[in-house]
Amino acid sequence: MRGCLESDVKIGILSDSHGRTKRLASALKALLDRGAEAVVHCGDICAVECLEALCACGVPAHVVAGNMDRHVARLQTAAARGGANFAWEVIEVDLGDGRRLAATHGSDEAVLEQLISGGQFAYVCHGHTHRRRDERIGAVRVINPGALYHPRDGKPTVALLDCRTDQLEFLGVG
Repeated sequence: MRGCLESDVKIGILSDSHGRTKRLASALKALLDRGAEAVVHCGDICAVECLEALCACGVPAHVVAGNMDRHVARLQTAAARGGANFAWEVIEVDLGDGRRLAATHGSDEAVLEQLISGGQFAYVCHGHTHRRRDERIGAVRVINPGALYHPRDGKPTVALLDCRTDQLEFLGVG
């Protein structure tokens, strides 16, 4: 699935909420308070209520399913009802200036590797590992915002990407 944004947008990146609606709401508030103009969720949503919160946050929402998302049809229906861009494996977002962002959950390492090595995307976002990541591989910036549930490197985190300045900031979520 594809969506389109402006090239100077700030994108909130989240992952692995695992049905924790209150923590997701806190994360969305933190991102919106810092100026997020769109959100990308990298999978393991695990609850229609979480998807509904993403849809209701007031900015475009781009969501990919994860390996723990067992009720994909229900999530897809909720996304369609709420206006979110939703896909099972990969979401592509056109940044409007020739650059594109892709998001996948990351549980399928072959898909993640193909997105990174294919040279089509300026940004490849993923979750699954529950660990923050900010790495450049060639011309691709690979981002994992960490996890909202059971982070492996400390506190739950999300990330805020400023596409205009290419700055990335990790935000702790209480």
